[in-house]
Amino acid sequence: PEHDDNPLHHEGDDGVFFDVEDVDFDLPHAGQIGAWLEGVAKLHAKTLKQLSVIFCSDDFLHMMNVQYLEHDTLTDIITFDYSNGDEVSGDLYISIERVADNAQTFGFTFEQELHRVMAHGVLHLCGYGDKSSDEQARMRELENEALLALQL
Repeated sequence: PEHDDNPLHHEGDDGVFFDVEDVDFDLPHAGQIGAWLEGVAKLHAKTLKQLSVIFCSDDFLHMMNVQYLEHDTLTDIITFDYSNGDEVSGDLYISIERVADNAQTFGFTFEQELHRVMAHGVLHLCGYGDKSSDEQARMRELENEALLALQL
């Protein structure tokens, strides 16, 4: 989508921003997590210029998935990439409900799974894919590497 389509997009503002769409959610340690996400980009020779992380419900993310990607499925994250060269910019829409369900399914805490999903989105902005099984395995390695760097 175009920047103008997204009322939460912080056009012209550099940094990491956290917003909520249709859920009641407050991210603990937001400043530290923002700095960590900047560090994830830096690990991959990128500068995180502008990032909006928007927490939402399954219903909201499903609607976006259908509208923008023509995927009629639930997902934990949708990444909109506005990057230009080595300057990484984008919007990460994250379903809090999906993160909670996946955490339970995979045996992680909610916070661990949420951090993994945020790192996943930044890695997409850095140019990493996850379509093939090889790409998925590499993405998981990079997520684990990013999680090891998170100090809260």
